[in-house]
Amino acid sequence: MTPLASLAEAVGPRHCLHEPEDIAAYVADWRGIRGGTPIAVLRPGSTAEVAEILRRCDAHRLAVVPAGGRTGLCGGAILPPSAPPAVILSLERLNRIRDVDARDFSIVAEAGCVVQQVQQAALEADRLFPIAWGAQGSAQIGGMLSTNAGGIRTIRWGNARDLVLGLEVVLPDGRVLDDLRRVRKDNSGYALRHLFIGAEGTLGVITAAALRLVPRLRAVETAFVAVSSPDAALALLSRVMASGAEVIGFELIKRVCLEIVARHGPHLRLPLPLDSPWYVMVELAAAHPAVPVRQMLEAALFEASEAGECTDAVLAESEAQRAAFWRIREDFPEFSRAAGPAISTDTAVPVSAVPEFLARAERALAERWPEGEMVALGHAGDGNIHLGLKAPAGVTREEWVARAGAADMVVNEIAVALGGSFSAEHGIGLSKLHVMSALKDPLAIEVMRGIKRALDPRGLMNPGKVLPPN
Repeated sequence: MTPLASLAEAVGPRHCLHEPEDIAAYVADWRGIRGGTPIAVLRPGSTAEVAEILRRCDAHRLAVVPAGGRTGLCGGAILPPSAPPAVILSLERLNRIRDVDARDFSIVAEAGCVVQQVQQAALEADRLFPIAWGAQGSAQIGGMLSTNAGGIRTIRWGNARDLVLGLEVVLPDGRVLDDLRRVRKDNSGYALRHLFIGAEGTLGVITAAALRLVPRLRAVETAFVAVSSPDAALALLSRVMASGAEVIGFELIKRVCLEIVARHGPHLRLPLPLDSPWYVMVELAAAHPAVPVRQMLEAALFEASEAGECTDAVLAESEAQRAAFWRIREDFPEFSRAAGPAISTDTAVPVSAVPEFLARAERALAERWPEGEMVALGHAGDGNIHLGLKAPAGVTREEWVARAGAADMVVNEIAVALGGSFSAEHGIGLSKLHVMSALKDPLAIEVMRGIKRALDPRGLMNPGKVLPPN
């Protein structure tokens, strides 16, 4: 039996795709970058089918590339051009909510569940699954965990890793590691789930997760604020953190980003005039409706204005206006793409280092590429700033990458020098392998290679990702 026939037998012919027109959607990522061509795209419908696929791939020496919603930005779910014979394992049919326990504040969801589906299931149980970001309507739970995604609420509830109680994982040889326990305290040895969270499918395939829920938010207030500098933004952050309400979002936005929104998002109305160099979106919330969140936010903004930390502010007067504020932030990547190519980064530094990071980066980029323009926005409340260098008008992506492709390393080196990271929430995939080689602690890479050899001795799981070549 040929490998393709064997795999079709494992998953059923309807879910073993191999014709070019059937697999076309699976061989490119969100950025439109195409990878190598697999011998098939497999769409299992159960953990048992995933296990059987991995057993057969192991026997046939076929590499396996797990794929979720394919919203990642680092090429983690596509085949490297020089990959060995491989299949893409799409988990879209593993999309069942297995259990919601409101008293336990937990939910068990399969890897193919869309993040928004899990959020909705939590709300129906009068609970909140708190992770949130722009791609939540397409991104899947398995991809979210495999990249340890962050988002706008990391400041309060942490990254994906912080919301996981247990995992179900199929190992490279097809054995199933059932660690879906939902206990909050478990010191019975190594916390194995943390090996697979952030591993981008290089150690096994996450098929289900037990996730932590929190109380539903009953009072939410959002403000769009003009500030004079990143230093002023951090002073405002300290003030709202002490307000008494939960700070669940704190986004820093450079004025040029809003200028891009104004040009390419005409359906969106900017809340404030573009006469300040920096802006902040701040969101406060409480689980009880009687908590005076609005008064707390107004008081903090009044004190910030008196102290010169903010120069103007507008509070959302309705849920529709609040959503419009967030569309400015969440849709910016699309507007930025429409505005022309950029060299993008995904860095994090200690929150206190954000102003110095931005100042150093702007100086360094202006010295080497004065024709470019730095854009910056991100989760200042957790130190994750998405910084990019926009090309001048008329310059193609290929031309700009050839001319300014080194900008990402310039920014990454500054972040690491300040005690930060060159990958905050998007993972490593293919696109950051060169940065791993240059900036990651060699001993850390050696330890990771040892873990990879122990769990995946044949090197078949998502080859060419995360770990740089020897």
